[in-house]
Amino acid sequence: MKLADNKATLSFSNGAPSVEMPVYQGNIGPDVIDIRKLYAQTGMFTYDPGFLSTAACQSAITYIDGDKGELLYRGYPIEQLAKNCNFLETCYLLLYGELPNEAQKAEFEDTVTKHTMVNEQMQFFLRGFRRDAHPMAVLTGLVGGMSAFYHDSTDITNPEHRNIAAIRLIAKMPTLVAMAYKYGMGQPYMYPKNDLSYAGNFMRMMFGNPCEEYQVNPVVERALDRIFILHADHEQNASTSTVRLCGSSGTNPFAAISAGVACLWGPAHGGANEACLNMLEGIQANGGIAKVGEFMEQVKDKTSGVKLMGFGHRVYKNYDPRAKLMQETCNEILAELGLENDPLFALAKKLEKIALEDDYFVQRKLYPNVDFYSGIVQRAIGIPVNLFTGIFALARTVGWIAQLNEQMADPEYKIGRPRQLYTGSVARDVKPIAQR
Repeated sequence: MKLADNKATLSFSNGAPSVEMPVYQGNIGPDVIDIRKLYAQTGMFTYDPGFLSTAACQSAITYIDGDKGELLYRGYPIEQLAKNCNFLETCYLLLYGELPNEAQKAEFEDTVTKHTMVNEQMQFFLRGFRRDAHPMAVLTGLVGGMSAFYHDSTDITNPEHRNIAAIRLIAKMPTLVAMAYKYGMGQPYMYPKNDLSYAGNFMRMMFGNPCEEYQVNPVVERALDRIFILHADHEQNASTSTVRLCGSSGTNPFAAISAGVACLWGPAHGGANEACLNMLEGIQANGGIAKVGEFMEQVKDKTSGVKLMGFGHRVYKNYDPRAKLMQETCNEILAELGLENDPLFALAKKLEKIALEDDYFVQRKLYPNVDFYSGIVQRAIGIPVNLFTGIFALARTVGWIAQLNEQMADPEYKIGRPRQLYTGSVARDVKPIAQR
């Protein structure tokens, strides 16, 4: 960290002495005030629900400027990576800090491809779940359970163990997601094939069957690869912070990533695209495209309780840069699969048009976000709505691991221990039960 020339001064109106605190500068983005000694100096904590103004770590992986609508992986704009690189190149970048050259790319892709199979006992693990279990419930168990199969890579303090676990998790997540899907469908599992791409292999494991050879559609393959790239990392979000906090205790990498999967399941986070499709299906069931205008009026009415899912973003106060790329992919997929006139997709387009033109939504910068378009693309591909968050977890795994590795290699890292503002009862005595 680079120490700034200026310092911050905290003063008190009760006459207590002022406190000076160091200020550190990032390469880009806001400076930070170092409050690590605040409690020792003042006996007070800061109060920041949601940690919206607190930098809990220093990181060189991902940078977001929400006002500009900018997202960088290791300094590279997401737009350039999505157009010029595949997902495994992006994984290499996030893990090791630089884009691979041709030899490094070939070696990395070969290593990941050759570790896509999972232990055969995993299928017996699956049998303990109900067939109608939510895929995220299944994935949370499967990912955490990997630590029971790979004892040679569970020491989170060992860089080599973390690297082995990283390769295993990146390689095996598509297999686990596909197995969770096949199990719910009652279909036989498909083993991975080493001559297919990462996205192509996943498509075959999802939609193929042993009775015939599966043909990978290159347009769909590229769309899925782009979804993976756009969701690979997103700075210190809820699930990434969960992985870091979980990992800070020294637990194994598989347990930490499993915690991230569980956090991602929430509808306010990874479940947003699932919630978006559920919203569209709800509108369709209640009158379809003819009722879109009425629905949007209900959204404007704060007393209606109706929410517009897939629009606006907590971080981006401008257009989500990932949404522009996903919109292009969405149009390509609908054209390729002949779904331009599908009722649900026509409904989504109408919703998008109103949100981009209506002053109410424009003034509040409620632009369509990446979840809106990725949900439409995944539905078009044939991925069921309840598996959308599983696809997100598959893609985000590399970001979680990169963040976890960075934390464990940081000499300043400590076990997470947030503080609180206590508002409960003061100390009191327990009375005999007859006197209560």
